Amino acid sequence: MVTYVSALFYGVGGIVVAGVGLLVAFQEKLVYVPVLPGLSKSYPITPARLNLIYEDVWLRSSDGVRLHSWFIKVFPDCRGPTILFFQENAGNIAHRLEMVRIMIQKLKCNVFMLSYRGYGESEGYPSQHGIIKDAQAALDHLSQRADIDTSRIVVFGRSLGGAVGAVLTKNNPEKVSALILENTFTSILDMAGVLLPFLKWFIGGSGTKSLKLLNFVVRSPWKTIDTIGELTDKLILKQEQVKQPVLFLSGLKDEMVPPFHMKMLYAKAATRNSQCTFVEFPSGMHMDTWLTGGDVYWRTVMQFLAKHAPEERKADTADEAVCLEEVSTQLAPTAT
Repeated sequence: MVTYVSALFYGVGGIVVAGVGLLVAFQEKLVYVPVLPGLSKSYPITPARLNLIYEDVWLRSSDGVRLHSWFIKVFPDCRGPTILFFQENAGNIAHRLEMVRIMIQKLKCNVFMLSYRGYGESEGYPSQHGIIKDAQAALDHLSQRADIDTSRIVVFGRSLGGAVGAVLTKNNPEKVSALILENTFTSILDMAGVLLPFLKWFIGGSGTKSLKLLNFVVRSPWKTIDTIGELTDKLILKQEQVKQPVLFLSGLKDEMVPPFHMKMLYAKAATRNSQCTFVEFPSGMHMDTWLTGGDVYWRTVMQFLAKHAPEERKADTADEAVCLEEVSTQLAPTAT
């Protein structure tokens, strides 16, 4: 009997050790999904396919990784706000082009789309430390451009992109006007128990009751719940210190990230930051909240931009009307 129990004990122990070993060795492949199942890593389309005015931008991260991105302008002579967009986990920036086309049409903004390392045409392999460097390279590039209003850069992140955007905004309060998070998780530590339920007993964030025995092996924890509470003050023209404005967009039918994650993020931020806005969309799923939310979704974002990334000097009314008319024509739905 003792021999049987010992064998069972060692057998279970061996399975646990083997499982931990696999988690340590292959966790980046579990966390990051640059290629959608059944598809190739290459871009299925480019912005030109949707009649968008864009340029290919190649960047170097601080550790030398070569990164690809698209800078899509609302119109050559229009200088609206510029959205630095960080995508969800799976797939590449080309899979977000239809949403970006609508974004440009509705918001009259420029959009900078970054391919994280290992995604799309960017070199390297994804990791938390690496992607943070990639995001910084994108913001530094935008901050040095002479053809945009650098005082109106807004970071927009969805899901994993929200975690990326939160860190970037925290590190650069003077360069970012505002932050928008959509369907973002509290941390990868918490998501581990959602995606792989047996892990919830061994991995978890600060608010969970798990034993947290394996937290130390997670190389990409993406603790957004901590980051969002650390957004620093930014200095405005009147020498006043104000918190970074944050808009939380939550799809209540999110099948990937439980909606309570967004509520927790908002609650954490709102305790210290009165510039937070939380909006729910009853039909929104993880990837389509922008679509099912319809006019309410875009009106919400538009009002947020008007308040927190305003135009300091109004353009001549006639010139602005011509500009917006050309934008609408350029981005008409028939372009697809």
